Amino acid sequence: MKIATFNINGVKARIEGLTQWLQDSAPDVALLQEIKSVDEGFPRDLIADLGYNIETHGQKGFNGVAILSKFPLEDVTRGLPGDDDDVQARWIEATVVGETAVRICCLYLPNGNPAPGPKHEYKLGWMDRLRDRAQALLLSETPALMAGDYNIIPQAEDASRPAAWRDDALFRPDSRAAWRRILNLGFTEAFRARQNGPGHYSFWDYQAGAFDRNDGIRIDHFLLTPQCADLLSDCWIEKDLRAREKPSDHVPVWVDLAA
Repeated sequence: MKIATFNINGVKARIEGLTQWLQDSAPDVALLQEIKSVDEGFPRDLIADLGYNIETHGQKGFNGVAILSKFPLEDVTRGLPGDDDDVQARWIEATVVGETAVRICCLYLPNGNPAPGPKHEYKLGWMDRLRDRAQALLLSETPALMAGDYNIIPQAEDASRPAAWRDDALFRPDSRAAWRRILNLGFTEAFRARQNGPGHYSFWDYQAGAFDRNDGIRIDHFLLTPQCADLLSDCWIEKDLRAREKPSDHVPVWVDLAA
């Protein structure tokens, strides 16, 4: 089962590129973030015609997440547990039923800037709730993963110029400590399980020729439970997509599971 996570940065603005990518790269499951569309406005028919089952958790103009799957989707839930007053559409999960059933959580973690401030406090609070959900996934002792745009630069090697991000909410010590509290519960970070060293990025700003200079950061991640990590065959970044016409500022990150 090949699964890709992709911050699309506006599904309507990039529908041509998205549908071409779905045809060319043909993920079994695609997890989208920042769809920036209400559920009723999602271009469902164009994607369904390519053979995908679709579940969305949308929001007008902001945020929004979606799961596209060539396999059946069961037990779909929307919204990260722990705060009934949180109306931001940043979390959707479902069980994907292939040869092995895998619980798949698609997330768009808050950016948190400017930091310090209310947005950063919201980010840290959201990560506390994420840790609780992560713990519950581990206790289920079944294959499960949490994937998406985490807005976290885990280590200095995950940024071309780490000093430039020192005070940013993506790289602040408290943000990275919250990340480690989740990871250290017992998850495998799929990319670093397969690839070492600097120079691997999933986001490049649109400004100042950042992509041409490879001035990027790695903020799109897969976290796997032990049962899911046992199924991991590979993990990679589809960098070339960033050079296409009208790209997202992110590129897809993939895992291949024996599921």
